[in-house]
Amino acid sequence: MVEAGVTDVRIIEKGGDFGGTWYWNRYPGAQCDTASMIYMPLLEETGHRPSEKYAHAPEILEQCQRIGRQFGLYDNALFHTEVQSLTWEAEISAWRIRTNRGDDFTAQFIGLGTGPLHVPKLPGIPGIERFKGHSFHTSRWDYDYTGGDPGGAPLDRLGDKRVAIIGTGATSVQCVPHLAKACEALYVVQRTPSSVDVRANAPIDPDWFSSIATPGWQQRWLENFTENQGAGVAEVDLVQDGWTDLSRRIRSKMMAIPREDLTPQAMMAAFEDSDFEKMEEIRSRVDSIVGDSETAQKLKAWYRQLCKRPCFHDAYLQAFNEPAAHLVDTDGKGVEAITEDGFVVGGVAYPVDCIIYASGFEVGTAFERRAGFDLTGEGGLKLSQAWAEGMQSLHGIHVHGFPNAFFVQPTQGANLISNVPHNLTEAGRTIAMTIGHAMDVGANEVEVTKAAQDAWVALLLTGMGRVFMGSPDCTPGYYNNEGEDPGPAAKLNVGYPAGASAYFRYIDAWRSKGDFEGLAFR
Repeated sequence: MVEAGVTDVRIIEKGGDFGGTWYWNRYPGAQCDTASMIYMPLLEETGHRPSEKYAHAPEILEQCQRIGRQFGLYDNALFHTEVQSLTWEAEISAWRIRTNRGDDFTAQFIGLGTGPLHVPKLPGIPGIERFKGHSFHTSRWDYDYTGGDPGGAPLDRLGDKRVAIIGTGATSVQCVPHLAKACEALYVVQRTPSSVDVRANAPIDPDWFSSIATPGWQQRWLENFTENQGAGVAEVDLVQDGWTDLSRRIRSKMMAIPREDLTPQAMMAAFEDSDFEKMEEIRSRVDSIVGDSETAQKLKAWYRQLCKRPCFHDAYLQAFNEPAAHLVDTDGKGVEAITEDGFVVGGVAYPVDCIIYASGFEVGTAFERRAGFDLTGEGGLKLSQAWAEGMQSLHGIHVHGFPNAFFVQPTQGANLISNVPHNLTEAGRTIAMTIGHAMDVGANEVEVTKAAQDAWVALLLTGMGRVFMGSPDCTPGYYNNEGEDPGPAAKLNVGYPAGASAYFRYIDAWRSKGDFEGLAFR
């Protein structure tokens, strides 16, 4: 926005600083699991060189703060503040904003970057409120209790503590190695195992970085990463990580299918073959690392890699060789109960001093529940009413009935789950250019037409949906709504049918054309 000439910007943030995910998640070992070069936004604009291939949380938070300083965003930021209501006032062509701190003001345009994963979720385990020991969620890590700090200092207050961590997703994979070295006893409570592939993290060489950081370098890397995951054939793989490795395998097998035999069934078979090969490698890796054969067997993921978010780590499996670490496998059933002094699995009670919930965040709940407010648009229309049968938008950004409001998120756009910041920066670019155009032509309002929105949603429904990710027969996780039927509205939680790379090319052409087809400026 600032680069587009819009400098009168106010940011409302419930956290105490910029950072979002990386403001709240400060658990030990927290890292991005997508390469820093493409995950960390605006590297070229800020001149920052990531210190390692997969940056740790403090460095990512620092980059968010750096962006805030460079673009003067701190000056008008309202931190520790939550929006309570957003109401369109047609007579002044502006949104009225009220917050939990008593603020009451208007803005001509609003951008909604509330994020799909920010409301911590506790598991629905019977008796959870009865536990008399210490407990916390990983996104609210209690260093006063554990010792240590987000920078990696040892958790030196756990030496005489029996600790349970419930959940074995991406967060647990990162903090378990630190807990296993610190606790008297650590119980890692697993519903179903994550697939944990090699991360191979390493420092980024300054001389190498200088050689590649020529003008436009980050955009080239972003496009290359996305292209390597799509149907296109990139000549090189700049990122070279687990995401692009799986995609290359799938694409290679699909390209080997004779053109006359290239059917959806043949493509699915090719996907299954390449996925099975990859998962066999990951399962074999468990055997090569974990000393106890029974534990190793329980850590093997017997499902497609994209049933759950793939994990990459070089110390998680090794942690189960620590004397203090004990895997408590629940055979997919989860914890039976929480008691006053511990937890119960398979009829066995485990007394502990502390329970850490690595249980993730709300996903798939209604927008207004996660955001904490329900937009009131033209004629008193609530967003919850407009989306009663599922999300309706143009490009995942513009919603009919809600002029001058822009959504910053991946769904109904590229829907690139492996690198969410790429979605967000492209959405930000689109919003900035749209507002810039409105200002140039003297328009007070911009809104997607009903016809354009309907046409976009119809186009989305011509795609295959999320065939390869989180299907109903997968092990439970947030990719498939914990194995529960998400309802008919979920069919709209998809992206551009031709894939993420095609979407980014499309939206760039749409912006560059200059007439912003489908939007009405008035």
